[in-house]
Amino acid sequence: MSFAHSPTGRIAESGPLSEAEQQTRIDLAAAYRLAALNGWDDLIYTHISASVPGEPGHFLINPFGLAFDEVCASNLVKIDIAGNIVGASEHAVNATGFALHAAVHAARDDAFCVMHLHNTAGVAVSAQPAGLLPASQHALRFYGQLAYHDYEGLAFTPAEGERLVAHLADKPAMLLRNHGTLTLGCTVAEAYVLMATLLKACEIQIQAQTCDAPLIVPSDAVAARTAEQLYDGGAIEGALEWPALLRKLDRLDRTYRA
Repeated sequence: MSFAHSPTGRIAESGPLSEAEQQTRIDLAAAYRLAALNGWDDLIYTHISASVPGEPGHFLINPFGLAFDEVCASNLVKIDIAGNIVGASEHAVNATGFALHAAVHAARDDAFCVMHLHNTAGVAVSAQPAGLLPASQHALRFYGQLAYHDYEGLAFTPAEGERLVAHLADKPAMLLRNHGTLTLGCTVAEAYVLMATLLKACEIQIQAQTCDAPLIVPSDAVAARTAEQLYDGGAIEGALEWPALLRKLDRLDRTYRA
């Protein structure tokens, strides 16, 4: 969370939308609406960012001040890596909030979409010394594939960005201690489905711990084999789930496409 309502610096020119950018806007707006539908939002804070296809160094992010269920394809704001608005926009963005995303986008070629949330279960598990336990099939997706970054305070500095991406390394997900969750994907769908899986794993762990009894976990060998099976040779996650999720949104409210 950042409480700095940061207007951006320069405003550069931006051309007409490509078909690829329009589709990315629709997918990103859908991710915001789905997050709101699931109760993953935190007032107007946290962000999901996506690269603009064909425009290296340009990204899409939510307008700062709007709730997640108000985001639509047309009001997403295009920014550069420094958080400056590209083209005309009636909305400001939270440039300080984007700084975490910018660090990941810059460090990872596969970080087309970066999703960061303050979901209650995710924050709760991040505060546990052992972090995410291999206590469910959902958690096993992240066996050996989950990074951790210790809390350093509210202000996100370039130096912390370097430490965060070093801790992230080549992993697809991270628990930010005392703060929240982060996933990245080569598509919006992949980042979203990874987040859904991670949060489900955290929710299962928190609920299982309420019985105040030891948790049964599989052996390291079973956990490693299951993680490899779930990794599925590096297949892009979300390819099958995303169309179904969009159909669900379309049945409820198609305004995210506007």
